[in-house]
Amino acid sequence: MEAKNKLRDIPVERIGPNPDNPRIYFRQEELDNLLISVKKHGIQVPISVYQDRDNYVIIDGERRWRTSKKLNLKTIPAIIQPKPSELENLLMMFNIHSLREQWDLFTIANKITKVIDLLTRNLNKVPNEIELSEYTGLNRSTIRRCKLLIELPDKYKEAIKRELEIPKSKQKLTEDFFIEMENSLKTVRRNFPQLIEDVDDVRDNLISKYRKGIIRNLVDFRQIGKLATAHKNVQYEPEKSRRALLKVFGDNHSSIVDVYNSTVGNLYTEKRFISSIENTISQIENLSDNERKDVDVIDALKRLRSLINQILDEYESI
Repeated sequence: MEAKNKLRDIPVERIGPNPDNPRIYFRQEELDNLLISVKKHGIQVPISVYQDRDNYVIIDGERRWRTSKKLNLKTIPAIIQPKPSELENLLMMFNIHSLREQWDLFTIANKITKVIDLLTRNLNKVPNEIELSEYTGLNRSTIRRCKLLIELPDKYKEAIKRELEIPKSKQKLTEDFFIEMENSLKTVRRNFPQLIEDVDDVRDNLISKYRKGIIRNLVDFRQIGKLATAHKNVQYEPEKSRRALLKVFGDNHSSIVDVYNSTVGNLYTEKRFISSIENTISQIENLSDNERKDVDVIDALKRLRSLINQILDEYESI
């Protein structure tokens, strides 16, 4: 048996991909750029492998290995590590890539359920978000985003897969699109449990509107959440919110932004403005003795007083 944790030049033909590698998409543009570099400079960073009988399985460096095969290289420098357990294998790849490069979120989501299952067996309990974060090297926000993708029906997962096969600059229905949409729909279901009869029908309408440009920006979806919580946040009538949401979800030309602006937009703007004024009042009340004597502060306060007096005079003359 060959020594472990040693650098070796291993025949490319004796190496194979890792079946547990979360990364399932290798974009041709990225491979072409790497091929140019390897052709010019060779493999500068060894891949990592473990031995499996007479062959080797990649732990880290599948793109470098693919490029070596394409260039018909006979050998590739590799660090041979001890064969890991199934759980160790997954966690090692998660931690390597979380430190060095960003995987497509969908690739992480595809494997995170397996990590959870293996950790559950290992820990004799289901890992919480904090534990999952510590084991995988993923932050808790990423884990929550993965769970949203995991819960999607298969037809939407297939749509994401198709998008991931094309260059990022040309992707339309991205992972972020589905995450923003699902977050907004969850907020609606929490506040209006009976509103959505067929959630897939709503998803399809929102996707259609996004493709047509009726929904122009991913962050527009956050206004759906504001519509759903307007009765709590800005004292908007629930029935009016319900009608506005149905308009957004319908098969029509109503955009999220237009519906939001024509219903609760001004109320939220007013709320932000009042909050800003109250924050300013609090800051003025807490001015130190030195700040109260500062010339620039006094000048700013005089300008503020003048503006307030002007507005109040106009109001009182109505």
